[in-house]
Amino acid sequence: MSIFSKIFGKKDNQQKVGGMEDFMTLVRVYFQASLAANLNITNLAALPDLRTFKTTLRVPTQNNKLGLGEKNRCKKMMQEIYGTSDGFFKEIDGSIRKNCKHIQDVNVYLIQFQNFTQDMMMLMGNLMKFKLRLPSLFKKALYSMTEQQVNDIFTKNNWTDISVVKAVGAVRKYNQRLGFSQKWISEFVFQLIMLAKKEPKPSEEDLEKAQKAMK
Repeated sequence: MSIFSKIFGKKDNQQKVGGMEDFMTLVRVYFQASLAANLNITNLAALPDLRTFKTTLRVPTQNNKLGLGEKNRCKKMMQEIYGTSDGFFKEIDGSIRKNCKHIQDVNVYLIQFQNFTQDMMMLMGNLMKFKLRLPSLFKKALYSMTEQQVNDIFTKNNWTDISVVKAVGAVRKYNQRLGFSQKWISEFVFQLIMLAKKEPKPSEEDLEKAQKAMK
């Protein structure tokens, strides 16, 4: 059994190890580790992804401070598996330092980040459409298109579709607080796009279940 299967409890052999779900889980682990280190959080029960990561991999607590060793281990894994840049982690740390001064700030911050990423990915899917069908072989072209689309979302103001106008406004508002650069957002979105291309297509039964769950 792979380390991902142990950490994330995978049982479906068709579910790709190291895919989108694993990437987002590791992102959450890094966020929670950074929060723990910055706010001196010691209660692992409040940080479920970090707790699973730490206990499963037996990551030792560094300098008697939760979060430091876990950040380093998570960062190393993401760089080895996904090629994530140093700047990606530095921006997360900077955003957390800026926005989370007290324990009470954590839940609001994490909810805002979750809403931001969901709205951003839905918006990108809507705006890029057929461009996303470009084969993974054209990686550089896909990144350039992703980068340009992210730039449009934050600089273009002549959208005609009302739903797009609302979504763009929401994304900009969330990021005013989060403070991520367009470069960070482009790297995040592009990684998810590339991983999505490697995921097995959902069956009709899965789609029906998803639709029912959303009602």
